[in-house]
Amino acid sequence: MEKIRFGLIGYGKVAHVHAQALGGAIGAELVSVCGRNAEKRDAFAREYQISSRESVLDMVNYDHVDAVIIVTPHPLHQQHALEAFDAGCHVLVEKPMAMNVQQCNEMIGAAERAGKVLSVVSQRRWFPSSMRIREAIDSGKLGKAMIGQVTILGWRDEEYYTSDPWRGKWDTEGGGILINQAPHQLDLLHWYLGPVARIYGEWDNINHPYIEVEDTAVATVRFESGAIASILVSNSQKPGIYAKVHVHGSSGASVGVQTDKGMMFVAGQEGIPEPPINDIWSIEGEETFCKIYEDQDRAFFSTIDAGTYFFSRQIEDFMNAIVQGTKPLVSGEDGRETVKLIEGIYSSGRVHEPLDFS
Repeated sequence: MEKIRFGLIGYGKVAHVHAQALGGAIGAELVSVCGRNAEKRDAFAREYQISSRESVLDMVNYDHVDAVIIVTPHPLHQQHALEAFDAGCHVLVEKPMAMNVQQCNEMIGAAERAGKVLSVVSQRRWFPSSMRIREAIDSGKLGKAMIGQVTILGWRDEEYYTSDPWRGKWDTEGGGILINQAPHQLDLLHWYLGPVARIYGEWDNINHPYIEVEDTAVATVRFESGAIASILVSNSQKPGIYAKVHVHGSSGASVGVQTDKGMMFVAGQEGIPEPPINDIWSIEGEETFCKIYEDQDRAFFSTIDAGTYFFSRQIEDFMNAIVQGTKPLVSGEDGRETVKLIEGIYSSGRVHEPLDFS
């Protein structure tokens, strides 16, 4: 199979992660980068020995790019995706997919009209501990998945928010923990429980006076499947405790994944100190599996670069969708469902009333 030629739209911290992950993805070749700041773009291009272009159209015309990964700040995702589809590229876009559901719909429609693949970065789905939960649900070991919990007790300090000028502002980031740190766990929640029907949410800034946006949010969610879930996400706990997603079934069995421990991973800035593990596993006859799985995952974790490995696996899934003409594991519709949760919590919190999507 010929290699799929990739370009990056953006050259910030997470762009370095994707550049390295592309090197670990079989069949991928990074050939160019584009962006508005020529000096930063050129420096990035020199580091990875690729072309530096002013636009995605230039990447297509001069470097014959097949697909792009969008790694720009959240408010630019929709614009850059539409430009990429117009230029004839497949699109893998960093989380969150866009700022609101309407923008997601426009991106999905553009992908369909162009006949191109659209996927959203959600590499935590490829954690073995996350996959086991999906398999347990699919096999009926939980009965019906009926209760979900997302808990993020993290920390972000002032240095984090000043590290990029767009962070911590409504107009340039679009929100706080909900739109930046929580999308990965929210993605797992609806991957396990299905489409969202109704949300009641509240949010606030507890101890970050130097930012405009929320550092804490809570919500109750009803899903179309009938399942219910509680969400508590916060960046207000020094120095960071954990991030977890739990699912409880009608059989009485419970399963869970601790996706992050301590201060949450900052892509392109620091490594992942602890492996993701299954912290709850009470399926009848499998009560001892929690420790077995943890031992397996710790052993596996020691053999990989966890900062890029799971990105590489998602890139390979994205490429397979391109070659096979199938949907990727994380589709545009999946990305929209995560944005629905985010937008729903923000909107509900502003009016202090539930928001119904049915």
